[in-house]
Amino acid sequence: MNTLAHAGPGPWVLFFPLVWAAVIVTVITVLRRTGWRGRRGPGPRPAHDEQSPIALLGHRFAAGEIDEDEYWRRLTVLEEQFGRPAGTKRRTA
Repeated sequence: MNTLAHAGPGPWVLFFPLVWAAVIVTVITVLRRTGWRGRRGPGPRPAHDEQSPIALLGHRFAAGEIDEDEYWRRLTVLEEQFGRPAGTKRRTA
């Protein structure tokens, strides 16, 4: 014979809303970190685009239009004006 009176589902009923809240927070976090908002929102930007003066100078050097000395001289001037892109290494010699 069961003499316990059932007054409701008990405190474990809070488990399901907590699980759903954790799932929703996880999905939103993953979507935000993978670029769900696109390039319009804040966040890391590319070091330089293909039309930046530093990129165009690199293309001219790679194509052989300018020599190495002229490349480094112009790059120094451009870095003073536009800043060096993140992740690039400086020539030591």
